[in-house]
Amino acid sequence: MKTTMNDGKLVIALSGRLDASNANDIEAEIMAAVAGHESDKICFDFEELEYISSAGLRVLMKLQKKSAQRIDIINVSRDVYEIFDTTGFTDMFNVKKAYRKISVDGLEIIGTGFFGTVYRLDRETIVKVYKGQDSIPMIENEKKMAQKAFLAGIPTAISYDIVKVGEDYGSVFELIDSQTFNEMAKNEEEPLEDVMRRYTDLLKKVHQTVMEPGELPSFKERFLDYLEVIKKHLKDEHYEGLKKLLSAMPDENTVVHGDMQMKNVMSSADEAMLIDMDTIGLGNPVFDLAALFVTYQEFSEDDPDNPMYFLQMPNEKVDRIWELIIQYYFDFKDDKERCDTMTKIRLVAGIRFLFILETTDLKNSDLGRRRIEHTIEHFDELLGTVDSLEI
Repeated sequence: MKTTMNDGKLVIALSGRLDASNANDIEAEIMAAVAGHESDKICFDFEELEYISSAGLRVLMKLQKKSAQRIDIINVSRDVYEIFDTTGFTDMFNVKKAYRKISVDGLEIIGTGFFGTVYRLDRETIVKVYKGQDSIPMIENEKKMAQKAFLAGIPTAISYDIVKVGEDYGSVFELIDSQTFNEMAKNEEEPLEDVMRRYTDLLKKVHQTVMEPGELPSFKERFLDYLEVIKKHLKDEHYEGLKKLLSAMPDENTVVHGDMQMKNVMSSADEAMLIDMDTIGLGNPVFDLAALFVTYQEFSEDDPDNPMYFLQMPNEKVDRIWELIIQYYFDFKDDKERCDTMTKIRLVAGIRFLFILETTDLKNSDLGRRRIEHTIEHFDELLGTVDSLEI
C-alpha cells in the first residue's frame, strides 16, 4: 500500500491481491492512513490491484461507513470491476474502470484540429486523441452531446470506448470504411461539386433539427462570453455594437454543431456522419456559417499557406469550397440579401476568430498580432451596416 496527497485528496494505491490472508493487516494500515484526514476526499487507485475478495470488500465497506464523503475508486481492471459490479459496489462507490492503453505510432492521421488528432486504428475504427492529460471531462461531455444529437435524428458517430494513449486520452468510434469529407475533397475521387452538395445537405439537416429549450448550451450565451474574453482587443464602439447585436438575437432551439468543417464530417458506408460533438449547442445557423468562414477564409487572409498546412489543399480549392457552401446552402433573392448575409457571417466570425487567437498561443506572434489588427479593421468596416445577426 502507498499513500499520497494530491490536491487535497488522499490517494491510497493498492497492488497485488486483497483477500482473507491480508485483509486485517491492510485494514489497519488504511485506518491509520486516513486518521487525521476525516475531512479530505479519499480515493483508491487500483491500477495494480489484481484481485479483491469478499474480505477485501468488507474493508472498503467499513471505511465508507466512516467517511463523510463517497469514496472514489479509480483505474479498476475489468476483472476487479466485474466483482464490484456483481456485488453492487458500483452503486456504493464512485468506481471508474482503468482505460485500455493503445499506441498510435505509425497510424494514419485523418484529421488534426485545435483540440486533438484523429487516427485510423483499422478498417472499422478511428480514435480521436485529445491534447493534454485533463481531457477526460471533454471526452465524456462529447459522448453525452453526441448521444443527444443522435436521439434527435442527427447522423452522429458515438464513442464506445475511452483509451489511454501515452500521457493523453482518446475516444474510439466505429466508422466502417470511413473517410473525412476533407479527404474526399482533397483526393477528388468524385467531383468536388457532388462532395459539397452532400456536405451541405448534412449542414442543412443539422440546422433543421429542433430540440427542447435548455437541452443543449446556448450559442448566443457562448458568444456573449467570447465577447468578454476579447474585449481588451476591441474599441468601445465595437464591444457595445457587437454586444447589442448578440443580445438582441432570439433564443432559438435549432441545433448548431459549432465546428462543422469537413474534417469533422465522415463518410461511412455512404452515410455522412458527424464527429467532434463537444461544441454542439442551440442557436441561429449564423454561428456555424461563421465557424466555417473562419476555417475556409479567415485563417488564410494573412497566411495564404494555412489551407495547405491545415486542410492539405491549395488556397484556390479552399476558396472554391467556401463558394460552394454558400451556393448550395442559400437561395438569395438578390445581391443585397447576399451582401447582408455575408456581413452577418463575417461579424460573428470575427468574434470567434479573436477568441481563438486570444485563448491559444496563436496571438503571440507577428502573424497573430496582424490577424487581430485586421479583424478590428473589418469591424470598423462592417459594424453599422446590418441591424441584426440572424440569417
